[in-house]
Amino acid sequence: MRTWQIQEAKAHLSELVRETESAGPQEITWHGRVVAVVLSKAEYERLTGTGQSLVEFMRRSPLFGSDDIDLTRDASPTREVSL
Repeated sequence: MRTWQIQEAKAHLSELVRETESAGPQEITWHGRVVAVVLSKAEYERLTGTGQSLVEFMRRSPLFGSDDIDLTRDASPTREVSL
């Protein structure tokens, strides 16, 4: 992972983006501290799982299509709370 100083990242943004796509995440420092990491869109979607819809996620569940799942709600009264 390459490290860029903030002023260098600003001056060479196009290069930073190309590096992110070809070499992976890039760190940005500010006064010697790492303050940000730039990711490619593909890497971001892989990490966050945003590349799929909720329906797709649920269809991949091992429980998809199971008819024996008990979805009844517990009707017992709430517990007592002492203040």
